[in-house]
Amino acid sequence: MLLKGDVTIQAPRKKVWDFMTDPAQIGQCVPGVEKIETIEEMKRYRGVVSVGLGSVKARFSGEVEVLELEEPNRAKLKAHGTATGSAADAVSEMRLSDGPNNSTHVQWTADINVSGQLASLVSRLMVPVSQKLAGIFYDEVRKRIETAGVQA
Repeated sequence: MLLKGDVTIQAPRKKVWDFMTDPAQIGQCVPGVEKIETIEEMKRYRGVVSVGLGSVKARFSGEVEVLELEEPNRAKLKAHGTATGSAADAVSEMRLSDGPNNSTHVQWTADINVSGQLASLVSRLMVPVSQKLAGIFYDEVRKRIETAGVQA
């Protein structure tokens, strides 16, 4: 499934980039993240995420690999995770550009493939729930960056 969207954040691009490439900051915005650890700085990370799709819950353990970083314009990563009887693979990309009034426009895509037991049980819920979780994530990112700007 291919998800995509965009968000405008009222902060300079460098500030948005620094936040979006910091696993500790991002981890606080991803719904269901239990743990993130660095394997190799700015290259590979390991984590655990719990996801609920309707009445079905899954706990994925996996790794994220940074494929491309073009500071402060673009980042691409891939992730692979497994849960009991299921697997998930994703390739995600974000592009940052300057917006009006010192804001930053973030365009993102996520190509996600879920297989196994989870996919067969809740296939019809995957796209709407995944899009909703992505929206929650980017709303939280925007709020945290913009709030940090007000506090600074």
